[in-house]
Amino acid sequence: MTVLIDKYARPRHPEKAHKPDTKILRKPAWIRVKAPTSKGFARTSKIVRDKGLVTVCQEAACPNIGECWEKAHATFMILGDTCTRACAFCNIKTGLPAPVNQEEVGHVADAVVEMGLKHVVITSVDRDDLSDGGAMHFVNVIKEIRKKSPATTIEILTPDFLRKTGAAEMVIDAKPDVFNHNLETVPRLYLSIRPGARYYHSLRLLERVKERDPSQFTKSGLMVGLGESKQEVMQVMDDMRIAGIDFLTIGQYLQPTRKHAAVERFVTPDEFKAYATIARAKGFLMVSATPLTRSSYHADSDFAQLRNARQKKLQQNNR
Repeated sequence: MTVLIDKYARPRHPEKAHKPDTKILRKPAWIRVKAPTSKGFARTSKIVRDKGLVTVCQEAACPNIGECWEKAHATFMILGDTCTRACAFCNIKTGLPAPVNQEEVGHVADAVVEMGLKHVVITSVDRDDLSDGGAMHFVNVIKEIRKKSPATTIEILTPDFLRKTGAAEMVIDAKPDVFNHNLETVPRLYLSIRPGARYYHSLRLLERVKERDPSQFTKSGLMVGLGESKQEVMQVMDDMRIAGIDFLTIGQYLQPTRKHAAVERFVTPDEFKAYATIARAKGFLMVSATPLTRSSYHADSDFAQLRNARQKKLQQNNR
């Protein structure tokens, strides 16, 4: 069979094309997953495809896609499939995005209804090209889901809205149930891993959510295995708690291609357990720390536990 290759096709990561290849470490047994083959996976895939939607599950090459899609849990990525940033860890396509598709708002809400989602996670690419960073699109998606599926709880995983005055406030005022923004890594590694972002701006974004609407749950995540130290991770935990963040996720960084940042090491399951123990002791309402943890992994069941944890804490404080 002859395979035709379009030599003029745009590379997925043009900014990384001329970088030297990095070494890819062999994955340990605890990080390997099976290829998705279930009927549930096929059904979710069909809904996503038929409605012309983009998911971070596919674009970020999430290792949990088989498990999640089998249960009809997909994380919808709005504002297109092309990001204006070029983070060293991310597999999402980079470049100049297409204009915002306003029909996406209804398609996402319809998919939520068709999949029967009790809890949905909505994320997006970074849209530095838009005056509001895509904030109003988030607001419209939240409103449409509320209209078509009022019982569904909504979790958003947003960009940082850097230099977009008033954008974060628009999204906060739309009252999602969970406002998530990932810090991703420790401050020392931002220049090499997340060069388009600013650590303290991201931290302040989550703090502003709590100041403006204390009822909203806030959530943030870290990748480990990029060369950070345990002490640095614990310092980030402290920063998060000062900002009032409720829910912390920690997962193993996995290298998408040889042009991306290298995995410095695979953190062991026992180390993840230790991080979870430390984080709970620091006061997080909810912690998920395993090699395969991702921001939206088990988000539906985690949200139920998060609400229960808050209620339990309130009851203890009222005694």
